Amino acid sequence: MTGTPTSRHHLAASLGPAFVAAVAYVDPGNVAANISAGSTYGYLLVWVLVLANAMAVLIQYCSAKLGLVTGQSLPALLGDRLSRPGRLAFWVQAELVAAATDLAEVIGGAIALHLLFALPLPVGGIVVGAASMLLLTLQNAHRQRQFEAIVGVLLVTITVGFLCGLFLSPPSPAGVLGGLVPRFADTTSVLLAASMLGATVMPHAIYLHSSLVNDRFRAPERNVDFLLRATRHDVVWALIVAGAVNIGLLLLAASTLGGVAGTDTIEGAHAAITGALGPIVGAIFAIGLLASGLASTSVGAYAGSEIMKGLLHVRIPLLVRRLITLVPAIIVLWAYPNPSWALVVSQVALSFGIPFAIIPLARYTRRTDIMGTWRNSRIVAAIMALICVIVVVLNAGLIVLTVLGVA
Repeated sequence: MTGTPTSRHHLAASLGPAFVAAVAYVDPGNVAANISAGSTYGYLLVWVLVLANAMAVLIQYCSAKLGLVTGQSLPALLGDRLSRPGRLAFWVQAELVAAATDLAEVIGGAIALHLLFALPLPVGGIVVGAASMLLLTLQNAHRQRQFEAIVGVLLVTITVGFLCGLFLSPPSPAGVLGGLVPRFADTTSVLLAASMLGATVMPHAIYLHSSLVNDRFRAPERNVDFLLRATRHDVVWALIVAGAVNIGLLLLAASTLGGVAGTDTIEGAHAAITGALGPIVGAIFAIGLLASGLASTSVGAYAGSEIMKGLLHVRIPLLVRRLITLVPAIIVLWAYPNPSWALVVSQVALSFGIPFAIIPLARYTRRTDIMGTWRNSRIVAAIMALICVIVVVLNAGLIVLTVLGVA
């Protein structure tokens, strides 16, 4: 099945799950973290996004491979192997990560509605929640492709909305090249790097991808080798899009917002982009932010449901879960004076959840008793181990800086 039109057709038809997972990589938390990094430090932290996106490609592929080979999601495999106290503890941290994710996504969508229509932030949060509930009605076995198609359209909207400004304010080639050299400027840049990592490598996307492939490919007898080949294409293209959006956001902030006061918030960045590039570009940016919030909050609710199902063997309706997790975000929008900074902090919280997702993933995908002949090679296993070390070290450094009060 290589090289024929039929195989190419089947390959293209197998694409989709990674693009749903990739939406998690371009949520409003990314916007806040990347704009803060670009406006404050210019091109300094480009290397963080390049490294994080390269890591994400391998992580998401391993997650999908785990699901395809075993027929189970990562949370389900954990649920089968952990003791009851272990399952409960793991579920608590995973739910806290999911809550931080949802907070960022609803806040981002609410800010977008405020920028576009001057809606009060709490009202905007309710509108985003209602729209995501409508989108989640398509998330079932019979409408999986429709759900993927709508999320794909939103992903295109996000890409156009966030990258169009680069055509009017292109980045400095020398600055971009300089930003590929790994380094930090100060402790705040370490905080932002952890935030960017948490926004780029998303724990709930790791859990979800292993479930998405099983929702899509339900046949009892599957050509695993073919599906793995299709998944490699799916993941690479999806993460190329997500990576381009993330890097593009930082480059746009570096080229347009450097030295401009107030651009450490999304509202301030939108005002600066509008002032520098015109109201049309500003409106397109806000539309991209709205699409980001709508798509990512729907995917986040789906991921949270799969986490609970796998670890606790309990499943509540997606719409009920969406309603429950909407409440904390509305409270923050109503009570907190700087929701954009809450976005950045939420991404730091996400970065703490990454090790709990990737360490079990790295362990399971290298085990013959779980993966059989499809287990990770020694090289891939070594790279996954290195990724785990990088994430743990960065988060440990962030904890130390926070305790010392310098981050």
